[in-house]
Amino acid sequence: MNNRHEKIIQLVNDRGSITVNELSQVTGVSEVTIRQDLNILDRGGYVKRIHGSAVAPESDDVSSRMRTRYAVKQSLAEFAASQISEGESVFIEGGSTNALLARTLSSRSDLTIITVSHYIAHLLRDSKCEVVILGGQFQKCSESVVGPLTRYCVQQLHFHKAFIGVDGWHPETGFTGRDMLRCDVVNTVMGKATHTVALTDSSKFGLVHPYPLSMEHKFKQVITDDGLSIETREALVNENIQVELVERPR
Repeated sequence: MNNRHEKIIQLVNDRGSITVNELSQVTGVSEVTIRQDLNILDRGGYVKRIHGSAVAPESDDVSSRMRTRYAVKQSLAEFAASQISEGESVFIEGGSTNALLARTLSSRSDLTIITVSHYIAHLLRDSKCEVVILGGQFQKCSESVVGPLTRYCVQQLHFHKAFIGVDGWHPETGFTGRDMLRCDVVNTVMGKATHTVALTDSSKFGLVHPYPLSMEHKFKQVITDDGLSIETREALVNENIQVELVERPR
């Protein structure tokens, strides 16, 4: 691996996704060379090459994902935390940005946090807030619980807001996820009478994954960064979804 390859990996991890044209401009080599580089890095598992771009490799390891676009995700977490009122019960599903949200809320003693994520529960082990972790089949790769028992637990609880991590959104598919069992739990949450929030950075928009989210029940709100395209924002607003754009750290 040469210095250019290392720079490409760093750029992809920092931004979540970046086009071949941008990489060509930043590194000072041709787009043909960049495509060759991406083929090598894709085979090695360092990045994932898609049409015209490179994206960070997909992983269910939350610690690894937190390091990707960390500054952006922390800004999103802080904004989301500001939307939570005193005395509320909050469901936090899982994923890297939601983990940062939980950590941001950990000093507040006026909240109850409900989660399916053992990773998030562990982050909150010394927190001042109340923590409720749901039961179910433990999914080792994501450190979350899934399955019928988890759905039952969700149905038995009430919460004011639910923060959900998503893996993709496309105008033709809507919101999608990579894991069928986790999507099943999320769709149970979406069916409850609560304020549902998709909390994710803008790199997820334009991506398509196998399993649909919120087909019957739409998200009430999306919190993402200002890298979101105007067209995507308009499409979400046209679905009566409140869109909050958080300025990316410069």
